[in-house]
Amino acid sequence: MGHEHHKDIPVKAAVITVSTSRTEKTDLSGQIIREAFEGAGMEVVFQTLVPDVRDRITEAVRTALETANCVVVTGGTGLTSDDCTIEAVSPLFDKTMDGFGELFRMKSYEQVKTAVLLSRATAGLVNGAAVFCIPGSPKAVQLAAEEIIVPEIKHILTHAGQ
Repeated sequence: MGHEHHKDIPVKAAVITVSTSRTEKTDLSGQIIREAFEGAGMEVVFQTLVPDVRDRITEAVRTALETANCVVVTGGTGLTSDDCTIEAVSPLFDKTMDGFGELFRMKSYEQVKTAVLLSRATAGLVNGAAVFCIPGSPKAVQLAAEEIIVPEIKHILTHAGQ
């Protein structure tokens, strides 16, 4: 027999945009993530925008995890000196989901070719909740949310014990 796909787990999503240049009105990436979850009948229980400041990002993720079982952090995943999302979030991981970053980069290659090397997209589990860190560009966000995260989140949460 095949393996169990997923239980019908209620997904409670959180969206965190990391940016010093965007506002709530200009946060297209956050909007794309919200629409991907809501379009799949999943609830977004938390959404915020924080600057590229390590402690602020960590605190936002911790706050989101109080009510959410799936957190998507967009922005701050590149190689510039300001990019600190991975450093802020990955210490929280109990387990990493290396396959997420690998799949994201594979799919991104079709759009951006070798510039995919600049992506540090990653994911992990924190107390049974899934946390994804993805780039801030709208195309990257759409790819991650619509083609990977939303279709697979219930399967992930089933295996994470949610």
